[in-house]
Parts: sequence; structure tokens; C-alpha cells
Amino acid sequence: MQYKIHPPDKLKATIQLPASKSISNRMLVLNALSLNTNPVENLSDCEDTQVIVDAFNSDSNVFDVKGAGTAMRFLTAFLAGMDGEWILKGSKRMHERPIYPLVDTLKALDADIEYLENEGCPPLKIKGKRLKGGEVYVSGNISSQFLSALMMVAPTMEKGLIINIKTDVISKPYLNLTIKMMEQYGVQVKWEDNKIIIKPQVYKPVTLKVESDWTAASYWYEMAALCPGAEVTLLGLQKDSYQGDSNLVNLFADLGITTEYISDGVIIRKARKPNKKFFHNFVGEPDLAQTFAATCCFLNVPFIFSGVQSLRIKETDRIEALKIELKKLGFVLRETESEMLEWDGERCFVDENAAIDTYDDHRMAMSLAPAAIPFKSILINDPHVVSKSYPNFWEDLIKAGFTISQIPNRKS
Repeated sequence: MQYKIHPPDKLKATIQLPASKSISNRMLVLNALSLNTNPVENLSDCEDTQVIVDAFNSDSNVFDVKGAGTAMRFLTAFLAGMDGEWILKGSKRMHERPIYPLVDTLKALDADIEYLENEGCPPLKIKGKRLKGGEVYVSGNISSQFLSALMMVAPTMEKGLIINIKTDVISKPYLNLTIKMMEQYGVQVKWEDNKIIIKPQVYKPVTLKVESDWTAASYWYEMAALCPGAEVTLLGLQKDSYQGDSNLVNLFADLGITTEYISDGVIIRKARKPNKKFFHNFVGEPDLAQTFAATCCFLNVPFIFSGVQSLRIKETDRIEALKIELKKLGFVLRETESEMLEWDGERCFVDENAAIDTYDDHRMAMSLAPAAIPFKSILINDPHVVSKSYPNFWEDLIKAGFTISQIPNRKS
């Protein structure tokens, strides 16, 4: 399937953003560990969260997380400490994504985990039991989801857990989010320098509401940046959020967007011209890199991004995907020898019949859909991928005045 998207003449809308996927997924695991029977208010309805809900509600010992990397990592650690024999599998792409850093660490803590196909990748056979715990050494340049998975199950281990991080941590805000949420459930975490210490403790059930997703907000910031006179109200966002991607408020200020906080969200406006160049280290906000790459190109703002190494092991190789898809639209992105992604303003011929491929990656679809604004229309292949984190994305675009028509069985 393919969508053809046309932009509105002006952008003025009020959008109820989806609940945070990151918070929802952590809350489900912490609810299970605390034996919490209280319902979660405003739980995300995205695919990534639903596969965890389905796993916890299932009577089977075989769990299919499809393309949900967070679910794969969180459930691997969770099931390793739960009595029983479990099979954890996913999509074809999931079976290509390495999980051995987490599995090796869990094995060092007495977990019984076996690879069923390719060494180092799912699917997994897990014989769960209470883990002994102890002290481990890990690299800080692995996905923060590996560390969050370990941290959440650490209080249930006999000896607790000491995590020594050997290098600088990537996606540090996500670890801070995990710590803050564990504290809400009554567990104390000590993080000193490169050492995380979690003693054996008991989680306490609590009732919490999930806030809206700042990463989802980024696509509306992008659209506003591309529309002079834009004004968009985004509901459900919190000013003092633990979500690392809330830093987009500061980053988009450099691209001409102002943010006004209101009682139940924000109002964003296109207020001025963007800076002439954009530089940022995305090590703390990797999920924003695609949004900013697209926005900068469409605004004709050259950029240099560092801290993007983790984009290689996401739903797709996001670095390569960005280079391919933005080239269709006339922008030549390059990688430097020091693993930076840059655009120095180099242009190429635009493919007039271009359709954006989404690579089974929700963020490719959502970050490039706003290309409809500068190009007057855009074709998006396999648009259903947005269900992974923002199922109502296309409906919300229509509410904001975009026109979307469906073209079946057609690819560029």
C-alpha cells in the first residue's frame, strides 16, 4: 500500500498525542514485578506496547514480539528471572538484531538462555529461575534498553546487581527515566560515576498515568518548522518530563520554533527563521535524529550530527535509510570517518516519481511525511508501519488539514 499526501494551505491544529511508549513499556514490566493489579491510565495503544500486554496476558509460553526491540530486551531479562520455560521470538528483522550483550550479561548472572537459530540473535529459549545477581561489566555504547532491562529485574536477584559501565553511556536520559520510574515503585537505585548499584528490594504497587510522547511531538515540531505562521497545540505533554526527547524544545528553538507551556500540553509556533547551521550530539536522543535530518534538509540548513552510532541497530539501519531516501528528494548526506552524519548543502536531481520507502521503520515514515509541505506532495510506501508507536498518525494529519489518498499495490 502507498499513501499520497498533500499539505494544508496553513497549519493550525490541536492534536492529542499518543501516550509515551517508553514509559508504557517500563510501567508494564514494573507493574508485573510489583504484582500490581491497578490498571494503567493512558497506556499506549501502539504495537510495541501491545506485544508486552499480550505476553503478560497470554497462557502460552511462546511470545512473539514482532518488530518490537524494547519488548524483546525487556522480556528477555524479565523471563530469565521467572520460573518456567519460555520461547521469545519476533519478526525476520528482529532475528537479525543482536541481543548477545544482554544475553551474555544475564548468563553471567546465572540465567539459562539458548539461541534457537543464529548465534547472538533471537529467537531465544529461556529457562527462567530466580537469578543470583552479583557484579557485571558492560559497555556503555550498547543500547540503553539492554541496561534498562537489567536494572528493572535487578531488585529481584538474590544478591542484587552492580553494573560497571566501561565506557561513556549512550542514551543516558533513558536510563534516568528507568531509575525515576523504579523509584516511583519504591526501589532505590544508586548511580555513582560509571557504577549502578541496585540492592535486593521489593517493588510496591502504585497507580500512575502515562504522559504523552515527546518523540511523537517531534513530527509536529517538524511540520510547524516547515510552515510559516504555523500554530499547533499538542496535548498531554509535561514540562518537567523524564523523557529525554523533551529536549527537542531547545533543539527546535534553533530552527525557529517557540514552545508555550499550557496546563495540558504545549502550543508551538513558527516564530522566526532557523539558524544557518545545526550541530548536535544525539547520543541522548537517538530517536530524534531522523526528524532533525529531514527538517534541516527541507529548511536548507546544513548539519553535522554526532552520537548516531546506535541508529545502525534500530528497526533498520537508519543512517543508510536516511541517505537513500533523502537522496530521492535531492539531498546528499554523508558519513564522516568519525561516525558523524552530515549534510553540507550538496544537492542532486530530485526523483520526480520518488516514493519514500519505510523499511518497516515507523520513524522513517513519520519523519519524511512532512516532505509533503515543501514538495507539495509526497508518496509513502507501507504507511502502516506507524502502528509501532503512533497508530493514529495519519488520522491526526487529516485532522490538521492534510489530504491523504490511498494507492494500492504500487511501489517506486
